[in-house]
Amino acid sequence: MASSTKRRRWLWAAAVAVPVTLVLVLVALQRMLLFPSGAVRTHEVAGEDVRGMQPLWIQLERGRVEAWLLPGEGVDAEHPGPLVIFAHGNGEAIDHWPPILRHYRQLGISVLLPEYRGYGRSGGSPSEDAVVGDFVTFYDLVVARPEIDGARVVVHGRSLGGGVVGGLVKQRPAAAMILQSTFTSVADLAWQNWYVPRFMIVDTFDTLEAVRRFDSPILIVHGEGDQLIPVSHARALHDAASNAKLVLFEGGHNNTPPSWPELWPEIDALLADAGVLRP
Repeated sequence: MASSTKRRRWLWAAAVAVPVTLVLVLVALQRMLLFPSGAVRTHEVAGEDVRGMQPLWIQLERGRVEAWLLPGEGVDAEHPGPLVIFAHGNGEAIDHWPPILRHYRQLGISVLLPEYRGYGRSGGSPSEDAVVGDFVTFYDLVVARPEIDGARVVVHGRSLGGGVVGGLVKQRPAAAMILQSTFTSVADLAWQNWYVPRFMIVDTFDTLEAVRRFDSPILIVHGEGDQLIPVSHARALHDAASNAKLVLFEGGHNNTPPSWPELWPEIDALLADAGVLRP
């Protein structure tokens, strides 16, 4: 009798442990694919050659998360200016972006580059809630500064970063949004590309829902030859928005725009339409 009872207990424990273990493994595998931080090359000392760069940090229970604030030209406490919050793709780091985004600074717009947990010099483990939460924290820290005009905040996300800024604007206001090579949601992409059921996706990054709720101007940029995130995602985002412009290039996922001088006029027009650029 005792042996039979022990066997039933063991079978019950196994029946609970096996599914739990499978779920944990599935979550870990998803996040390894969504946040491949180990494949992103960065340097322990970076940013020293970026003019005016101000490092910012938020403390976690285990480690801390980095961001860079790049002041816009002519901006100070007496002359506050707009802010662009930029979220990069999952195979990138903040180290890669200051030269590309220099045009914002030349317009007198400061640029905030928060890093994702586990990337570069930042600690912690990335997840949708954790990364978006960090962006909210950095948003609050920087918008409170006297040289930043909190009424003229723009969010700009590339690829996964579009999902990140989509999560941010669900919690904080923005005057405009730029979505570059972005999906409608990770769940949609997983189903479309690999037939993974939507209920199995833990970090959904529902950009489509964010766009539906966003009333300010949106610029959606995508490559017609994008094989990773098909252009149908951009068209769906555009159709769901109340005030959006869709700009398509011939490039793929990692070469859209083919050259940034082709994109900046579209961004400048968005900023003017949103009232971010003032005479």
